[in-house]
Amino acid sequence: MKPTARVIPTVLASLVAGPALASIDVPIAYLEMEIERPPVLTNLDPIPEDLGRMGAQLGLADNATTGGFMGHNYSVTDVIVPLGEDWLEAARTVLADHRILVVNAPAEALLALAELPEAEGALIFNASAEAEALREDDCRANVLHTMPSYAMRADALMQFLISKRWSDLVMITGQREGDMAFAEALRNSATKFGARIRAEKEWDMSSDMRRNIGQEFPVFTQDFPSHHVMLVADEAGDFGPFLEFNAWEPRPVAGSAGARPDAWSDRVEAYGAAQLQLRFKRLADRPMGAVDYAAWAAVRSVGEAVTRTGSNDAGEIRDYILGDDFELAAFKGAAITYRDWNGQMRQPMPVATKTALVAMTPMPGFLHEVSTLDTLGRDRPETACTAFD
Repeated sequence: MKPTARVIPTVLASLVAGPALASIDVPIAYLEMEIERPPVLTNLDPIPEDLGRMGAQLGLADNATTGGFMGHNYSVTDVIVPLGEDWLEAARTVLADHRILVVNAPAEALLALAELPEAEGALIFNASAEAEALREDDCRANVLHTMPSYAMRADALMQFLISKRWSDLVMITGQREGDMAFAEALRNSATKFGARIRAEKEWDMSSDMRRNIGQEFPVFTQDFPSHHVMLVADEAGDFGPFLEFNAWEPRPVAGSAGARPDAWSDRVEAYGAAQLQLRFKRLADRPMGAVDYAAWAAVRSVGEAVTRTGSNDAGEIRDYILGDDFELAAFKGAAITYRDWNGQMRQPMPVATKTALVAMTPMPGFLHEVSTLDTLGRDRPETACTAFD
């Protein structure tokens, strides 16, 4: 059956180039799989329907600033694959016309896309999937990652906690796949940086906290040992936001709620970020999210590579991005580069609450022989990825 993917009209970004410059067309596809969102206890923070897509559009507009003067014509075509439709058939259709893709899809769907024969030689940016396997055993040479992994997020948080000498921790985890993956990353990171998770509990997702949150959480957390911080692995935001001020002990909450490490936060204002935030809000009429930032970084990485190489070939763009000369100013206080052993974008990571930036990691004092950014996530000696060899 033919897929009925919604194709949003291409937005062309170009300015009039001087007559001496050769025109280069750079078509980019933003490919998204619609997924079923699990129900949560509050709808006060709904997931925007255009999450990610608007980040790609802002990257397109930014590329036009330089591209127009150089005769580089960028376009982004948005293809949204509805729930239940044929993802791979839609991907094949996109790959027939585009060799550069920014993808917002679960890890399994992204991997299936990367393994298509039609995807050989294409350049695919992962703008949403955080699964560690995509950077390790399941890494693919045609996939680069602008979204940080669970391990990078966990290391960012753990560096902050260790820098505050808050090393005694407890953890509450959800039962969904993302919860378990983030919890495992937090355990590994605690071991890596010398913290202790002294006790763990799993939240029963069938519990109805709307009965009386103020009674359920104190009882649930009453038998935790003495600790500095309560970690929470609840990626869907089902119960984590209710832990603050409802636990037995008055302790900070961090992880999926409270002080949250992520690719981006709308609380970041330094390094020119306030201007980026303002431009995005004018475009999307909402704050910029982590997937928006990852999609923006992907499109901007393409623009920077095309500017430097003068080529629209996906292979040449990939090689330049993974090379020593690539750098991208990305409003985080340090130049963005990519790890040439697994395609992961190096990046500082904010740790923030909903109201304030807590820290920008890596934290001072966490050193590395090559780049302090490589203290976040799996380092070269630890990687199981062989596709980039």
